[in-house]
Amino acid sequence: MSLPQRSPTRAALLELAEEQRVVAEAYEFLDEKRLLLAAELLRQLELYETLLEEIESFTRSARQQLVAAVQRHGLQELSIYPAAPLEGVGVEVQQRNVMGVTLLDSRLVLPDAGSRAPPLASQPSPEAEQCRTAFASLLPRLTTLAGISGNLYRLLAEYRRTERRARALENVILPEIEQALAQVSGYLEEMDLEDAIRVRLKAGR
Repeated sequence: MSLPQRSPTRAALLELAEEQRVVAEAYEFLDEKRLLLAAELLRQLELYETLLEEIESFTRSARQQLVAAVQRHGLQELSIYPAAPLEGVGVEVQQRNVMGVTLLDSRLVLPDAGSRAPPLASQPSPEAEQCRTAFASLLPRLTTLAGISGNLYRLLAEYRRTERRARALENVILPEIEQALAQVSGYLEEMDLEDAIRVRLKAGR
């Protein structure tokens, strides 16, 4: 982006100085914004990694319970083992805004335990019950992880946009304005010098 050509006048010099001030303020805002976005990105990433480690630990436990249940019932019988009903299960989402980016805090909402008790199995076993409980324990954590994953995606996209704009102001627009200021200022100084020499020459006649 190139600045439009201006006539080297004092009005143009004042206009350029005002543009420089406005662009510098915009750069400071974008610079602060990208720092705040980076800080929130790191915070969300830390939550994501902590929760992912927890989910991996629960997943290993759930797999062990699944193996025990399959060994007890067999795959076919376990596949028809009564599942916990999903009636009343939902996701609660709270929104907040960080520098124009909408962040979501998601939480799994479960009804009272008594209202969602699974049907009785014809051949119940501790292994099958523990398997069901182990996998059910993953759902709240996966729900929270889904919200954090979306936050990371949106934060990163906004950070990249802000970074591009800040670099454009820092490396392109501001240097062009400074160069134009120097050119106009230098021309006006030459004009003032010529006027001064002309006045002295006239006075010496």
